[in-house]
Amino acid sequence: MAWSLVDAPRLTDRTLVVTGANSGLGLITTCELARLGAHVVMGCRSPARAQEAMDRVRDAVPGARVSFERLDLADLASVRAFAEAVTAHPTLHGLVNNAGIMAIPRRETTDGFEMQIGTNHLGHFALTAQLFPALEAGEGRIVHVTSMAHAMGRIRPDDPMGTQFYERWMQYGFSKLANLLFHYALARRLAVRNAPVISVAAHPGYADTNLQHVGPEMDGSSLSQAVMRLANAWVAQSAAAGAEPQLRAMVDPTVRNGDVF
Repeated sequence: MAWSLVDAPRLTDRTLVVTGANSGLGLITTCELARLGAHVVMGCRSPARAQEAMDRVRDAVPGARVSFERLDLADLASVRAFAEAVTAHPTLHGLVNNAGIMAIPRRETTDGFEMQIGTNHLGHFALTAQLFPALEAGEGRIVHVTSMAHAMGRIRPDDPMGTQFYERWMQYGFSKLANLLFHYALARRLAVRNAPVISVAAHPGYADTNLQHVGPEMDGSSLSQAVMRLANAWVAQSAAAGAEPQLRAMVDPTVRNGDVF
């Protein structure tokens, strides 16, 4: 029998963090977790966009308990400040590492890392580490949102930041492979420690979100933007369908440490 949000338990005593919560899969995830009664802390770069997103969630879910803390995963100082603010809640029950960028021209983070690996993996790695004590106190879940694009990722120990060779899709695949490997490594360590936290990974598939448009917009390519719009319209599944795996990973009581959806 297929899993459905209809089967999800109420989350009225839970505090959950969702990164990249102002749009796409993150916004849908935030809305559905709030609908189940959770307090959702939305990690977003832009306060203005976060406010718009909170308004949308509250319109869809009257009485929704949502709050915002600024988070720029491409800036480790921002990650640290976010973690310090969030751990004002000494107990957290879940973290959805959802935010990401895809196939952009080569850029670097504030700390000098290639932007895709720096944002998609290293920022989330640092955030997970800094929130871990609160997640352990809450016997929480860590959900890593990866992608089937991990299959085209390659680990290049001599050039992980793409300084010698940069191909945007290969680097995106590398960042998603890093997400998945982090999940497996963390799950093993949690099992050895018999820790009360579990690590779960989720593949959203090809979902219709704004993620696909950022690279073409940064290139200033009208043709690429048109191609992406057509592909999203004709090939992609809905964003709601794309969010289901990460929602199941967070709320399904049958989920176990190390699972991948």
